[in-house]
Amino acid sequence: MPDYLALLRAVNLGGSSQVNMGELRDRLTRCGFDNVRTLLNSGNVVFRSDLRRREEVEGQVEREVARHFGQPTDCFVRTKVEWANVISANPFSREAEEDPARLTVIVLKATPAAEAWERLRAAVTGREVVRGASDWGYIVYPDGQGRSRLTADRIERALGVRGTIRNWNTVGKIGSLLAASPGSRPGRSP
Repeated sequence: MPDYLALLRAVNLGGSSQVNMGELRDRLTRCGFDNVRTLLNSGNVVFRSDLRRREEVEGQVEREVARHFGQPTDCFVRTKVEWANVISANPFSREAEEDPARLTVIVLKATPAAEAWERLRAAVTGREVVRGASDWGYIVYPDGQGRSRLTADRIERALGVRGTIRNWNTVGKIGSLLAASPGSRPGRSP
């Protein structure tokens, strides 16, 4: 049974985007996922599933969130191995060590064309640095993400693909949670 990570886009940001992580764990367990654990309150879920294609897993999680919470949201699924590759391929080791909150990973629904990554780099008007060539990329926000004009909307428009962003602190915590996966034993994190 493979280990998966599901990243929910734009949940618990206020307003109508509220998704209770305890309820989410329960819902996903009821629909057949095993060892469902969440990290933080921002839609990071680790679990095991008999499903073999991540598109199937994404669809099931998206349907469950929409049905139970009345909140349609995109879900971005990666396997344990894929997430380990995201971590090991990081081209910004100095930033990861010195200021991990300003280094982010964007996880995408599909792989954009190479020229889309060039469009994104051309859209940078500040000191941000972008690296990407797959269905994920890395963005350094040296002046902070909150002050940047390189917003999620601008990134998605340049790439032509929907995505969700996590900072390097969260990326590492997710990696640790996946690495500690105890197999198919049921359990939950606080």
